[in-house]
Amino acid sequence: MSDTSASPSKVIPISVVAGTPAVEKQLGNDKIALNRAGFDTAVPTLRKPSWIRVRLPQGNAVQQLKARLRENALVTVCEEASCPNIHECFSKGTATFMILGEVCTRRCSFCDVAHGRPAPPDALEPARLAETIHDMRLRYVVITSVDRDDLRDGGAEHFASCIRAVRHASPNIKIEILTPDFRGKGRMERALEVLKDFPPDVFNHNLETVPHLYREVRPGADYQWSLDLLKRFKAQHPDVPTKSGIMLGLGETMEQVLETMRDLRAHDVDMITIGQYLQPTPHHHPVVRYWTPEEFDALREAGEAMGFNHVASGPLVRSSYHADLQAHAAGVTEQA
Repeated sequence: MSDTSASPSKVIPISVVAGTPAVEKQLGNDKIALNRAGFDTAVPTLRKPSWIRVRLPQGNAVQQLKARLRENALVTVCEEASCPNIHECFSKGTATFMILGEVCTRRCSFCDVAHGRPAPPDALEPARLAETIHDMRLRYVVITSVDRDDLRDGGAEHFASCIRAVRHASPNIKIEILTPDFRGKGRMERALEVLKDFPPDVFNHNLETVPHLYREVRPGADYQWSLDLLKRFKAQHPDVPTKSGIMLGLGETMEQVLETMRDLRAHDVDMITIGQYLQPTPHHHPVVRYWTPEEFDALREAGEAMGFNHVASGPLVRSSYHADLQAHAAGVTEQA
């Protein structure tokens, strides 16, 4: 998500979940039942340090944007994933579009998106998404999705349809997609083939954490598979910047983080985001520790020394937060 102005002349990276009926964010037990990760809720949680606390904005801009999105049958990933930057971004009139529904086929222990059996893809979603983006006069947009292991191509055709529709409605727009891993027999090959004719301006796929924690944090995912996806897309589209993100605070060490960053560079990834993990509910993976701003600064400097085109590293950094500014730093956009 971005903190850019809502003015039509400004860049607004928005990624949202486009659905047919207006869908409200699932709350309380309704959502917990769908994404319970099985952690002991009696374990005391760490007190948040001062640099993690977010000041809530004044005014009704947040509620106005929520109302507008509901009118257009859209649900933001900002809401569904309980992003800590939601008030900043919503108060500026920005968000991030999530396609293919709001129910994920996986249950990662860090994620606040609901788990279950998703509905079939909505064939009208690309057109609605494109119309909304055009009406909001956006110049930079992020489109993401839940994991869709129920689909033969993992949802790649739907991504391509959305890219095609958005570019038709807004020819000058820049599009970043944040994709799932397309894991499964033949699924990555099908996904890359589908995206070959409709590549985004930035291809983003998050590693999320270090390989040592994958079984605990990302069951159903594979560290090397994700690295291979990033490298294979880059080989297919050498002029399209690739991007990935990791969270800190799940139990990783500094050396493990640095090694993960080296792995990303070895697989031709151009941009990286590094942020602090925040536990969405007591049912999710606990925060093992809060990394300090100084440690995030050190990782930014290390990433720049490794050769990343852009490194966004800070406690509240998220993959699509300030995505337009990251893209500008990587030379994707002409102005931030």
